[in-house]
Amino acid sequence: MSSLSTVFDPFEDDGITQPWTSPGSVAQRPPRLLLTLLGDYWWQRTEPLPSAAIVALLAEFGVSDSAARAALSRLTRNGLLVTSRGGRRTYVQLSDRAADILDDGARRIFSFGGRPSPWDGMWSLVAFSIPEEHRSARDELRKALRWLGFAPLYDGLWVSPRDHADEVIGRLADLGISTATAFRATALPLPGGRPVGAAAAPDISARAWDLSGLQERYDAFNTFAGLLRDQTESGRISIADALVARTRVMDEWRAFPALDPDLPDELLPATWPRGTARELFVACYDLLGPIATRRVRQVIARFSPELADRAAYHNSALVMSDAV
Repeated sequence: MSSLSTVFDPFEDDGITQPWTSPGSVAQRPPRLLLTLLGDYWWQRTEPLPSAAIVALLAEFGVSDSAARAALSRLTRNGLLVTSRGGRRTYVQLSDRAADILDDGARRIFSFGGRPSPWDGMWSLVAFSIPEEHRSARDELRKALRWLGFAPLYDGLWVSPRDHADEVIGRLADLGISTATAFRATALPLPGGRPVGAAAAPDISARAWDLSGLQERYDAFNTFAGLLRDQTESGRISIADALVARTRVMDEWRAFPALDPDLPDELLPATWPRGTARELFVACYDLLGPIATRRVRQVIARFSPELADRAAYHNSALVMSDAV
């Protein structure tokens, strides 16, 4: 059974009633936060930004200058940022590789939780046996399988109700793994005469995924996002808080594709909170877009007024807008 991280508490820290004023765990990962901000407000732009502006944006989330510059260095070493010099200033921009990663991630994040397609009763399975000396390849395969919505049913046997055979086969080839097999199958009767196929499916989903823990996490997210939506709709959020809140709600939402395999309705409890969570995420993200962008422009303008107005936002449908 896959495990969930600690359930998000919308009233963490000091019990404040406006949790969006705290950046939450996103501030603990400055490299990821940096890429999130570029993906949200500098998406598909090629102009380099002053590194000092990036540092100042991260400071909005309580990230220290040293941690921000360390994040810049790390992402540059990893080939996700490209640096250049202009006078005494250092500028940074996304590499082509990073832009592709952000594009792929955006499509997955913003499509997640949409209306599921009907289930054909077939399972995708991946069986593998990878020796300890190739642990890194095994770990990378497990990460890839989770990203595709698989979960371990037994040791070395991962399962998904969706047809991801092509993606899995491609990933196995990329990792040079030959001791693995991907296939599609239906569930056979269990001892005692249990039925075949879809009727046996809830047993499989309950064993492979921690559905009760996942539901708790959805419920906590819905509490947080519901409060945030109401406050935003009533105009009671500042532009600085809007930037933090929009980034935080994105960070909380994008965890779900790795935890929730987007199971078809046939495999879920009768009342499942994913649909409500998606509606609240979309509402918060779209409502906060123009407000948060104003703050981004203010920060960039301190270092490069000519670039500030180029900061823009996209909505949950990945439609760009520069109206703030």
